[in-house]
Amino acid sequence: MNKLKNIVILNGPNLNLLGTREPEIYGSRTLKDLEEMCISKGKDCSLNVIFEQSNSESKLVSFIQTAINASEGLIINAAAYSHTSVAILDALNAFAGYVIEVHISDISKREKFRQFSYVSLRADYIIMGRGLEGYIEAIEKMQQELKV
Repeated sequence: MNKLKNIVILNGPNLNLLGTREPEIYGSRTLKDLEEMCISKGKDCSLNVIFEQSNSESKLVSFIQTAINASEGLIINAAAYSHTSVAILDALNAFAGYVIEVHISDISKREKFRQFSYVSLRADYIIMGRGLEGYIEAIEKMQQELKV
């Protein structure tokens, strides 16, 4: 039996508030619901999902740096840091694997300051505006790209 390939799913600030924060934008499912969905879908796709969330920019950078040697792919919703963090972009640029950027809402249709993403400058693929299902699509895309 082949060893499962590792992928990391990173979630940025305030995503720990899923289910209660602006449910009209982000829905009613929680971060725990999302984690369970992603881990289950990962197993279906022969991928080992490492799921992390932090409100700290430095922790997100550290998670990316750890993924450099431990993961073939990275799915990231850097949330508000998408629009502000050169540090996250620099860490992503050091990651040689496939990178997918996910946003629950369609940031291109939100406030002007949310329409630019530093993460997009490194991402190989971008999914936005598909709710939590965007993560499932990202896992399926990762399976295709990693040829699992």
